[in-house]
Amino acid sequence: MSTILVTGANGQLGNEMRNLSGNDRANRYIFTDVQELDITDPARVQAFLSENTVDFVVNCAAYTAVDKAESEIELCRKINAFAVENLAKASAATGAKMIHVSTDYVYSGTHYMPYVESDAVAPTSVYGVTKLEGEQLLLAANPASVILRTSWLYSPYGNNFVKTMLRLGREREKLSVVFDQVGTPTYAADLAAAIVTILNAPEFVPGIYNFSNEGVCSWYDFTLTIHRMAGIDTCRVSPIDTADYPSAATRPFYSVMNKKKIKATYGVEIPHWEESLQKCIAILENKN
Repeated sequence: MSTILVTGANGQLGNEMRNLSGNDRANRYIFTDVQELDITDPARVQAFLSENTVDFVVNCAAYTAVDKAESEIELCRKINAFAVENLAKASAATGAKMIHVSTDYVYSGTHYMPYVESDAVAPTSVYGVTKLEGEQLLLAANPASVILRTSWLYSPYGNNFVKTMLRLGREREKLSVVFDQVGTPTYAADLAAAIVTILNAPEFVPGIYNFSNEGVCSWYDFTLTIHRMAGIDTCRVSPIDTADYPSAATRPFYSVMNKKKIKATYGVEIPHWEESLQKCIAILENKN
């Protein structure tokens, strides 16, 4: 039985990991957030891993306020880069393996073909830059690590695009949503399932892997599908250009990712984004 430390346990992905842990009889899970373990404190991180004889670290913690990051650069870097380095050094010192969640924002967003893991990285925002720094610091300190780059994460937990569009769709008569940014939504439950698959794999194969749901859409298409599945028909959604929706951070125009590597290495099965969205909306509607 392996002992698995999950950081950022109160976030979207952390909560989904918690949901799945009850069915994973092969492992013992320790769930922490900042109250239980401040991962920006290197001494505390080292002590915690040693005291609990951790075999795997799954880092779900991140600073994800993309626009706010442009003015909170040091805080963003502290969580997305230096805290990752703390976990990496402590896991390397104690012999633990690490799984770290990164982002499609490390890519330039200017491709016209799905990104593969070996493509050049060229982040265009503070958030993307600090997430890339986290990757680099992790691999330098503990090369026996898996990095999962994901995109457009949503779940029944916390704040995310799906919950926001459901709320606005019911509150407003019309909405304008960007149609020239294209990518793939990722249901946090599917990403959590992929992580559990990696944890229980016969062989732990370090490296960088892309993971999102299958399929492609724009934020505009995503919104229309959210409203259709939720039965919202009183809000008119109009497509707009990114230029018409100014924001502090520059976002990728194209961040579709090729998932061939993770499927071939770990046998991960990935549902289409519409299939997973339907499941999430069903959970949200039942809660309401």
